Amino acid sequence: MDTREVLEKVKQGEISIEEAEHYFRKAPFDEMGYAKLDMHRQIRSGFPEVIFCSGKADAHLVPIVKRLYEANGEVFGTRASEQQYEMLKEIYPEIQYDPISHILKIEKKEKKEGVGLIAVCTAGTADIPVAEEAAQTAEYFGSKVERIYDVGVAGIHRLFARLDAIQDANCVIAVAGMEGALASVLGGLVNKPVIAVPTSVGYGASMNGISALLTMINSCANGIATVNIDNGYGAGYIATQINRMGLKEK
Repeated sequence: MDTREVLEKVKQGEISIEEAEHYFRKAPFDEMGYAKLDMHRQIRSGFPEVIFCSGKADAHLVPIVKRLYEANGEVFGTRASEQQYEMLKEIYPEIQYDPISHILKIEKKEKKEGVGLIAVCTAGTADIPVAEEAAQTAEYFGSKVERIYDVGVAGIHRLFARLDAIQDANCVIAVAGMEGALASVLGGLVNKPVIAVPTSVGYGASMNGISALLTMINSCANGIATVNIDNGYGAGYIATQINRMGLKEK
């Protein structure tokens, strides 16, 4: 539960003042020896802690998922493997896994419909795994997402055909490998922030995404911010923050 949810439950008489007080007195993190779970992150930032699954031992991952799920009634993990999913599914049959984005999650049954609008665009189909990480992150955090895939500069007319939907968004995510030109094009077409996500897609001279990264951070278009190579999660998180701000202004 976040702060507002606790206070609402007190207001509705669902929990006592003493129970609420106990909640707020809990330590800001849970010491697990191998991990220190930030249980107050949602109170501070509005977003609960997310699990980066890649590289985590099974003996560590399972208790982390268990503790976060118990505390929040939901859990979200990035860069998860099929093996990790199959293992967790034995414990939590309701867990969902997307083999494209490598995201696993357990969502609240009363999950609300997404609000606002974030446009997630890719230059090519090969960029979709990173774009899906961004899109599903934003959706998990409560944003409505419009997916606009395969609209790169090799066929710019494909982008123009969806320009109205892109311009309606509170934030645009541009996911591109190769030379990474999509972010610059979008930056010159919209009046909202553009988050550029370079991907490691491309031939030898793309240097596993460094070429796209350099193009994006050197863009002459205004209003573009660039995250790390293949960092769809970071883009989805920031886009949600911007989307929330856009809703407050409206």
